[in-house]
Amino acid sequence: MKLSCLQANLNRGLGIVGRAVATRTTLPITNNVLIATDQSRLKLVATNLEMAISYWTGAKVEEEGTVTVPARLLTEFVNSLPNDNIDISLTPKSKTLNLKCARFEARISGIDSKDFPPIPKVDEGITTRIEIEAFRQAIDHVAFAAATEESRPVLTGVDAQFDKDVLTLAAADGFRLAVYKLPLTAPVSAKAEIIIPARTLAELKRLLPEKDETKPETKDVKTPEGHWVKAPENNDKVVDITVNSTKGQILFRFKTKNEQIAKKLKNLVDQGKITQDQADNDKDLFDNIELVSQLIQGSFPQYGQLIPTSHTTRVVVDVAEFLGATKTASIFARDGSGIVRLMIAPGSGKSGELAISARSEEIGDDEGKIDAVVEGTEAKIAFNGKYLSDVLSVLKESQIALETTSPSSPGVLRPVGTDNYVHVVMPMFVQW
Repeated sequence: MKLSCLQANLNRGLGIVGRAVATRTTLPITNNVLIATDQSRLKLVATNLEMAISYWTGAKVEEEGTVTVPARLLTEFVNSLPNDNIDISLTPKSKTLNLKCARFEARISGIDSKDFPPIPKVDEGITTRIEIEAFRQAIDHVAFAAATEESRPVLTGVDAQFDKDVLTLAAADGFRLAVYKLPLTAPVSAKAEIIIPARTLAELKRLLPEKDETKPETKDVKTPEGHWVKAPENNDKVVDITVNSTKGQILFRFKTKNEQIAKKLKNLVDQGKITQDQADNDKDLFDNIELVSQLIQGSFPQYGQLIPTSHTTRVVVDVAEFLGATKTASIFARDGSGIVRLMIAPGSGKSGELAISARSEEIGDDEGKIDAVVEGTEAKIAFNGKYLSDVLSVLKESQIALETTSPSSPGVLRPVGTDNYVHVVMPMFVQW
């Protein structure tokens, strides 16, 4: 192996795949990162046996090769180097990786890549495509509601139902339920349901590129089935998803703009040395990323019947005001089992008031009131303050509706102005 690449590119790649490096393992080689050449590009791979992340970036490759080296050691060394070219070579017999950057040199003992766990190939099965920003919002809205305890493994995952051009994500931990629907830009050929580990989606969200405001927005296109969906103008705004035929693994594939290369290409365009089309088609302009994860086996609860279909009281409030009052009440709720009390009082017409309070016998109490639009009768209900804050914190809408039936029945939260998200929270039993 003999190649050279930018320090910034290698540092970024190690930071990305490093999320999949095993921390506690009985297989020491999973503490390593695989370094390889692949079609004149640099490839980095890390796995913890449950999830694997692969990263490709531009490099000047002179000799092909592959090796694995300790991930933490390599990452810390590369991170300390100046932003310059790094020359990388491999001594085949000793499996020593040699790195040289400016006036710095290092030699790191490696292990033959043949001993590295094979990364599952997911290239056949259910395939679809989804817009990155929509997917990010969906993960935000559901992943936090998944269980963290392993007593019921299926609840540590997010249920994903693919049906034509719609993906429905749902998560529950026994005390709350979040359900979010979003469009697919490529319809699936057959209906399918899988359970994706919530940890996988959390890592995927960290990898997804931020929205580029300078690029064209999505456009409405009609699918063969006659459904209108949002389709991005550029492939770098989508995530390709493949679920293997046995529903054992899932693959997410996408690309992110390489800012270092983008700046160089922009300078060349400004100087008139290349055209904008040539810059956009440069193979090194984007870094490719793949994440492969094991799926959770089992049956997710039939949550449809857990969502109340009727209510006696509906209150609409400002999300920011509701969140602020909830956080304030939660300060006093810490010593009171986290209980936050809500009292809904109708006013004249549909106007009214929502009182948010908490009390602790040892430290005191708190009450805040916000304006509300109330339909129905007076009501009171108590929730865990953290559960309320969690859902209110992810909403992009300005208003939210809370629907209740009784103090002992679940409360339903729905953003006003959209019908693709519903959040159900179980009440806390308190002495009023």
